Amino acid sequence: MIDVQDLCFRYPGQEVDTIRGISFSIAAGEIFGFLGPSGSGKSTTQKLLIGLLKNYQGSLRIMDKDAHAWNHEIYKHIGVGFELPNHFSKLSGLENLELFASFYGTGSQQQRDPGDLLELVGLQDAANQRVGEYSKGMKMRLNFARALINDPLLLFLDEPTAGLDPVNGKIIKDIIRDQQQQGKTVFLTTHNMHDADELCDRVAFIVEGELNLIDVPAALKLRHGRKSIKVITRSGGASAPPDVHQFELDQLGGNPEFLDLLNSTSVESIHSQEATLEEVFIKTTGARLT
Repeated sequence: MIDVQDLCFRYPGQEVDTIRGISFSIAAGEIFGFLGPSGSGKSTTQKLLIGLLKNYQGSLRIMDKDAHAWNHEIYKHIGVGFELPNHFSKLSGLENLELFASFYGTGSQQQRDPGDLLELVGLQDAANQRVGEYSKGMKMRLNFARALINDPLLLFLDEPTAGLDPVNGKIIKDIIRDQQQQGKTVFLTTHNMHDADELCDRVAFIVEGELNLIDVPAALKLRHGRKSIKVITRSGGASAPPDVHQFELDQLGGNPEFLDLLNSTSVESIHSQEATLEEVFIKTTGARLT
């Protein structure tokens, strides 16, 4: 679906490339997380992928076609949800979607019903309300619905759950998973490592315009974590502090101390000590999430 080889890009007037020879491929039906600190090149890469920036070096293919060969027809096949919603505030939510649907031509088979999309993201009761009166979370959900208006094969989503409460965040993530089940491909940029861990088949970390790491989240967490488990027991009453025990995973089944603990004490929980994706992010990029 996307193939990038030795991609470089420099903004006019700059002496240093913003994107420095990055390479990656994204398969059809994959949710691909593109992660990195602010200013690392995430937005520039996305602008190159969606055709907003052109003067690059290297190879860039979108849907098995060289990016230079695409004209405005590419926008019939992609949907973009920007991090900062930009709507017509004096129009209603429904009117906003109807306006953007009109860009694809009346009667287009690709066009999705604006009312159905508003219901999908839980905005059906605010369909006729001016968007200027929407909360930030409502604007984010409308922004997401707009990215789906042309039923795209390829979705570019930038912080799709930002500003959403857990309930609405789950609704958006469920829709993203449903898009994947329909065979759609998702390019996801986010600072929310929990979302990336939940949704992405693979993640890539970009730092100062260079790709440092690409892998499956589960493999990254195991690689950067400790090969040990933490066992929580409580020898006193309910008000007593818990007892914490650490055991190495190697030869765990033959560890007499571990086996004795299981047989002699009430165990409250056992946790493996793989790293979180946030810890991998900090270790890989040298930056903390903001």
